[in-house]
Amino acid sequence: MHYTIAYSPDTQDHFHYLTVRQQAIVLDAVDQQLAYQPIVETRNRKPMRPNPLAPWELRIGNLHVYYDVLEDPDPLVAIRAVGIKRRNRAFIGGKEFPL
Repeated sequence: MHYTIAYSPDTQDHFHYLTVRQQAIVLDAVDQQLAYQPIVETRNRKPMRPNPLAPWELRIGNLHVYYDVLEDPDPLVAIRAVGIKRRNRAFIGGKEFPL
């Protein structure tokens, strides 16, 4: 089953804090990794502990994509945030975000 990928309006701001190369890496990885079976846990795709951001995380090196999956009425992957993780600190939109 093919999932539609939708970026939240906030992610546009998050992309401004990434280089053009990082933006391309994220967009390519999201298309490859999340278009089919986005809720299957893999080495780089995992459910997160309960938090206000999103229930799932896709890791692409130090880049992280936080997303939610909706099945009804149409299969949809909602990208909630894109950020950079340095050690145990996540930076989303240029600000540190506690996870």
